[in-house]
Amino acid sequence: MTGALSDIRVIETGTLLAGPFCGQLLGDFGAEVIKLEDPGKGDPMRQWGREKPHGQSLWWPVVARNKKSVTCNLRTQAGQDLLRRLVAQSDVLLENFRPGTLERWGLGYEQLSEINPRLILVRVTGYGQTGPYSPRAGFGSIGEAMGGIRYVTGEADRPPSRSGISLGDSLAATYAAYGTLAALHARTRTGRGQVVDSAIYEAVLAMMESLVTEWAVAGYQRERTGAILPNVAPSNAYPTADGSEVLIAANQDTVFGRLCEVMGTPELAADVRYATHGARGAHQAELDELISAWTRTRQSDKLLAALHEAGVPAGGVYTAKDMLADPHFAAREAIVKVPHPDFGELPMQNVAPRLSADPGSVRWAGPTLGSHNDEVYGQLLGLSEAERGDLREQGVI
Repeated sequence: MTGALSDIRVIETGTLLAGPFCGQLLGDFGAEVIKLEDPGKGDPMRQWGREKPHGQSLWWPVVARNKKSVTCNLRTQAGQDLLRRLVAQSDVLLENFRPGTLERWGLGYEQLSEINPRLILVRVTGYGQTGPYSPRAGFGSIGEAMGGIRYVTGEADRPPSRSGISLGDSLAATYAAYGTLAALHARTRTGRGQVVDSAIYEAVLAMMESLVTEWAVAGYQRERTGAILPNVAPSNAYPTADGSEVLIAANQDTVFGRLCEVMGTPELAADVRYATHGARGAHQAELDELISAWTRTRQSDKLLAALHEAGVPAGGVYTAKDMLADPHFAAREAIVKVPHPDFGELPMQNVAPRLSADPGSVRWAGPTLGSHNDEVYGQLLGLSEAERGDLREQGVI
């Protein structure tokens, strides 16, 4: 095991995305992540996402990478006892059940901290562990709506839109991982663990910049603005002659001047309508039309080359196909190929961010259900082959 967290053991009991993505982030930096799954079908993520002819999910190998899969029926007393034994030898317990579930099983933090005072319990839910909404079922989409991101996403003349990824779940998981690292650091001073409470709606809210403050102080409500940032121009996606789009961000005075030179219209930089940041913002729509008329006559590759040469920030609007073909992605190994028993090699995003001395790595793709039962239950907990057989017969593992 290598990586900055290679001395940390995490027990992951969450399902779907909010909890498991946190486990993925910790595992990427070397943590030993032991994922407990229901003995029947396992995590539903095993069935989610686009399928290959084998009938397997292409999402599971990513979100479960670097994890060890063991089966454990936590609805049974024997399964709960197994979790207690694992907690005694671990640093972190990660869960995203509805609040109160662990307590009903006798696995609340008070009971678990008696077993292991150094344990950090990471809890990812829709609304948090307290408050009037905490008992509600909470999905990422609801957290996105309540946290504010849905209202400001999309075009102004259309209903709120989704971003195209599971943003709420991923943000809650990212903040949960961030909280885990903070709690691990605090433990080095206090010697004790604590609870990390990550709510989806609060993780989204945390990303909303000055939205609340603007409304409370100035009565300004942010609205949907599509691809533009109001009063910041030019900064938009512009059409090209080959049917694609190029992002150009030239809203700074000096950069706008360089863009005008590339366009062959240097006089625009001195035009009173566009000479300053405020003036360009006031004439944003007409400026975008001027730039669009120019970009529509250029092939995207030649357009980007000219913009880069002039020092104007610009880039293509990438699809996965573009990422796999891009030389910068390749040079930095932003996408790695991971061996898989059925798919051969699976390309997926590499670990981020990059640490110079203790980098993370993708060591293996999401494992088959229960493939680490003997290693974890036999070697770590010391259960005999006969004991493991009895647990299998009882449907516990």
